[in-house]
Amino acid sequence: MDAATQLPTVGMIGAGQLARMTHQAAIALGQSLRVLAGDPAESAAVVTPATVFGDYRNVDDLRAFAKGCTVVTFDHEHVPQDALRALAAEGVEVQPRPEALLYAQDKQAMRTRLAGLGLPQPRWAPVDSISDVEAFGLPCVLKAATGGYDGKGVWMIDTPGDAQAVLASGIRLIAEERMALQRELAVQIARSPRGETAVYPVVETVQTGGICTEVIAPAPHLSDETAAEARRIAETIAKDLDVCGMLAVELFQTSKGLFVNELAMRAHNSGHWTIEGARTSQFEQHLRAVLDYPLGSTETAAPYTVMANVLGGAPGGPRIDERLQHLLAEDPGAHVHLYGKAVRPGRKIGHVTVCGDDPDVLRHRALRAAKWLQEGE
Repeated sequence: MDAATQLPTVGMIGAGQLARMTHQAAIALGQSLRVLAGDPAESAAVVTPATVFGDYRNVDDLRAFAKGCTVVTFDHEHVPQDALRALAAEGVEVQPRPEALLYAQDKQAMRTRLAGLGLPQPRWAPVDSISDVEAFGLPCVLKAATGGYDGKGVWMIDTPGDAQAVLASGIRLIAEERMALQRELAVQIARSPRGETAVYPVVETVQTGGICTEVIAPAPHLSDETAAEARRIAETIAKDLDVCGMLAVELFQTSKGLFVNELAMRAHNSGHWTIEGARTSQFEQHLRAVLDYPLGSTETAAPYTVMANVLGGAPGGPRIDERLQHLLAEDPGAHVHLYGKAVRPGRKIGHVTVCGDDPDVLRHRALRAAKWLQEGE
C-alpha cells in the first residue's frame, strides 16, 4: 500500500463487544481495527482479522501491540496506570490519556476531582472499617474504588453486619449516600485532541440488578433545563479532565436535581442505540475523536429509539439462530446485534434496537424481543 492510500491504525486494548462494534464502524472508514485479546473466543477476536493476543496487564505485551499503531485506545478501563504511563512516556499516542482515564478507573479519585469542580454528586467518603461506615451513616452504598462493572463491586448496606464481609475482603472502598431516585440518565460527549466536542441527547437508562437493561433515547418528559444541565456537566468534565474519545456520564435524577453517578471513557452501553438511532454511532464517533478527525452529527435518526440488552438465559430451548429467525419474522423492524459470546445466565450477549414515534410502544417491542432471545418463549 503506497503512502497515498495508507490509513492510520487504531489499536484497541480489549476484545469485548465494544471492540467488536468499533471494528464494524472502522470498516466504513477504510480501517481494520487492531485489537488486543486475551483469548481467541473473545467477542471481537472472532471477527477481527487484526487481532493480537496478549495480556493487557503486561507492559511488554502492550508495547508489542502498540508498535505501528497511530493511536491506542480501550474497550475497558482495567489497564494498569503504570503500564499506560510507560507507553505514553515512550511516545505511544494513548487516548484517552492515562491522566484522564484515572478518573474512570478510580471512583475515589473521581469523587475528589468532581468535588473540586463543584459538580453535584452524592455525599461520599472513603471507608475501611465498621466504625467508618457507622460514622458515615446507614443505609448507604459501598462501592469498590476500582474494578467494578455491571453491578459488581456495589453493595447495598442496611446494617453494620451487611458491611462486615465486604470490609473483610480488603477491597478499597468508598461509601455513598443512598439517594431517592426519580430515574437514571446518561449523557455522552465526544471530544477530540483539538478540543472539538459533540454531545448526544440525554437518555434514560433502566437498571435491573445493577445491569443496564433498557435505554430510551432521548429521555422522555425531560425538561429543557434539566437536559441543558446534563450537557453542562458532561462538557465541564470532558474539558477539565482533557478527555479524548467518548465520555459517558451516568446521572441520578432526583427531586433535588442531577447528581453524577459514574464515568466511562469509552463507548458505553447507554450509547448502543446510536448505531440505528443517531446520524453517527458512538463507535464511529470514538474513532473520529481519537484520530482527531472532524466529529460527526449527533442528530437523532428517529423521534425515539429504544435499546434493550439481551442477557443469557437458562440452558435449553430453541437455538439462538432459531430464536432470531422467529423474532425477525415477527418484528422485521427490530435491529438485532449479537456479540458472539458464550451464553451464561445474566451475561450480556447482545442487544435489540427499535426506532419510532411512541416510546411506550418501542419499549414493549424491544423488551419483548430481548425476552424472546433470552428465554426462547
